[in-house]
Amino acid sequence: MHQVNVARLHDDNREALSLAWVAGRDGGTAVRSEAVAAAALIGHLNLTHPNSIQVIGAYEAGMVSGFIERLFESHPAAIIVADGVTPPSALVEAATRAHTPLFASPLPAPRVIEKLTRYLAKALAAHVERHGVFMDVLGLGVLITGESGVGKSELGIELISRGHGLVADDVVDLSRIGDGGIEGRCPAMLKDFIEVRGLGLLNIRTIFGETAVRRKMKLRLITHLAKPLAGGKDPTERLPLAELSEDILGVTVRKVIIPVAAGRNLAVLVEAAVRNEILKLRGIDSTEEFLARQKQKMQDSE
Repeated sequence: MHQVNVARLHDDNREALSLAWVAGRDGGTAVRSEAVAAAALIGHLNLTHPNSIQVIGAYEAGMVSGFIERLFESHPAAIIVADGVTPPSALVEAATRAHTPLFASPLPAPRVIEKLTRYLAKALAAHVERHGVFMDVLGLGVLITGESGVGKSELGIELISRGHGLVADDVVDLSRIGDGGIEGRCPAMLKDFIEVRGLGLLNIRTIFGETAVRRKMKLRLITHLAKPLAGGKDPTERLPLAELSEDILGVTVRKVIIPVAAGRNLAVLVEAAVRNEILKLRGIDSTEEFLARQKQKMQDSE
């Protein structure tokens, strides 16, 4: 179960929402996902199906005095008074007694709800860390994987020099987002950096400029770099007819295996794989097209 502490929620959104912590500073339980969408955790004052975070706007503030006891019966994680309304003294006293964080914001209640819904969706999303280099190649998020020393970072540098963008090197934070996709980001500590054997750490933003880095991308393709097997045997089929894929957080992501060998231009091969994936997303499959042509040729020769 994923959770986010109310104190962290306040600190992360204090500036964006001009949040003031009015009462209940000694409280602060965690907001838990409970396997429900973030939108179900926060909303306007709701006593029938209590939200974990109750938002009180100007309209609700005019009637809340008669429902204060019921409001705290559900043990909300936090209460936010929005629309620039001054929190009623009875509400402040009740929040202090219940050790429930009470915030105030001058912003409209719908904006507070929208902002915190997005925040909770991200903070409570299922996520996993993967080893690899995450790139923006031709507008598609591509995760380059492979064993240590296979040349992932060197390939990343070459792709960057060809005009593509870096999202993360070494550690990629992958989260499942609302539309059923996977979003990849870089951990804050590693942001903008890539490590290349022999050169050490390189700041890509400083060396190549702002356009060489991306804040996040949606994962669309995994390209796995594979060294030759014992005896020089190819690690993959020469003409793979079945599509490869990998399951990440319950989402199926297409995958290609690129053999690593001297003289192969891996950057060009990755670009070709991405262009082929773009065609597949548009409903054009080169393999199926070839097999259909072959089948037609066989039928014509009968």
